[in-house]
Amino acid sequence: MLFNTLAYARFFAVVFLASWLLSRFRVARLVLLLVASYVFYAGWKWQYLPLIFASSTLDFLLALKIDGLDDPIRRRRWLVLTVVVNLGMLGFFKYWNFTLETTESLLRFVRGGAGPDLRGWKLDFALPVGISFFTFESMSYVIDVYRRDLPVCRSYLRYLLFVAFFPHLVAGPIVRLGQLLPQFDKEPRLDPREGSEGLFLVAVGLLKKVVIGDYLAINLVDRVFDRTTSFSALETLAGIYGYALQIYCDFSGYTDVAIGSALLLGIRINENFRSPYQATNLQEFWQRWHISLSTWLRDYLYIPLGGNRGKPWHTYRNMMITMLLGGLWHGASWTFVFWGFLHGAAQAVGRAWQRARGVKTGADEPLGKRIAWGLVTFHFVCFAWVFFRAPTFGKALAVLKQIGTLTTFHPNLPPKLLGIMALGFVTHLLPHNLYDWIKARFVDLPAPAQALCLLIAAYVLREATSSAVVPFIYFQF
Repeated sequence: MLFNTLAYARFFAVVFLASWLLSRFRVARLVLLLVASYVFYAGWKWQYLPLIFASSTLDFLLALKIDGLDDPIRRRRWLVLTVVVNLGMLGFFKYWNFTLETTESLLRFVRGGAGPDLRGWKLDFALPVGISFFTFESMSYVIDVYRRDLPVCRSYLRYLLFVAFFPHLVAGPIVRLGQLLPQFDKEPRLDPREGSEGLFLVAVGLLKKVVIGDYLAINLVDRVFDRTTSFSALETLAGIYGYALQIYCDFSGYTDVAIGSALLLGIRINENFRSPYQATNLQEFWQRWHISLSTWLRDYLYIPLGGNRGKPWHTYRNMMITMLLGGLWHGASWTFVFWGFLHGAAQAVGRAWQRARGVKTGADEPLGKRIAWGLVTFHFVCFAWVFFRAPTFGKALAVLKQIGTLTTFHPNLPPKLLGIMALGFVTHLLPHNLYDWIKARFVDLPAPAQALCLLIAAYVLREATSSAVVPFIYFQF
């Protein structure tokens, strides 16, 4: 049930009305939201409902078990079981075939071309949508209980809803129990200003996704990556820039709709993007891009590995491990691992350079330097996006090789497409406080004026929508 479809609009309208009618009956409202969340997930593939239910139930029980123990050794054993079960489930569904293919290739390389045929061991099933997101959410809760950073949740209903809450279920943001549970426990209040903010976010998110992201995907990006040699170097470079815009508008657009939908139900979820291409270094980029994942990796991987404590090379090692695993989290492909390697290596080099020179790029630098560092950072991110987008190394290298031809013919860059790209970059590079100001002005408008703005947005969406619905990129993760 995609956010950019009428099916979701009808579904949400029913849930919105029913949930507020039950606002004085908190338990009944929570049951309604849980059932609605399972219906939302079943709209994709109902056969996987037992998976998310079993995963949630197991972690709920394991957290209770850990909380009831004082012996640190026994607590640690139960925590290990939690991590093994969660990562084992994720590994089975997401990495089983990838592991077999890698093993097969490695053995053939070692044996000079002769090796086992493991095709019979491969499994043919669809990857459960959102498995990476709800697995990380549920596992992090148990880790927090183990660390005693969070009191254990004793409400089975509320915990099931925390994991399955449909706005963030299949593509994030990755939320923490401490963020949602207090909001589940209090009586909801229909705040007109929060509702207006939610409508604004839904409209902006859909406009990002449909008007910019989908248009660039259909009319440039997919063509460049599918038939690379048919395009000039200039068009290929535009395709890479287009993908940088597409993935941002697609994923941040999903996040906007998710946060807006939750707000309309009286639940606030933290922002997940903050103009990432304005970053002047990679560390800042990851503070602005997919914030919920980067903070998750920081809190549950980078810091436990040692973070920036100890010798400098320990910091660089921890950066590399974190980004390599972050790349692998995105998909069962060595291109994703290499994408993570690029970001990890570049951050390590950047940190080493800053330490050696005793400098740090940031907001306190002159404007000219910040612009220069911003351009360097953006182009490195775009270079890494090539490996993220391409299905194979061969295809990624073909894209980069095509840029090397230095050809400049551009019949595939019509004015409308260039205008959409310009719109995407200009709106992205505007100061974020200007965006906050526009949002606040929308909230301050009287209801008829808000309705007119939303009607105009709906008209633009109808005119821009393609005949085929384009899925959200992060559904595959």
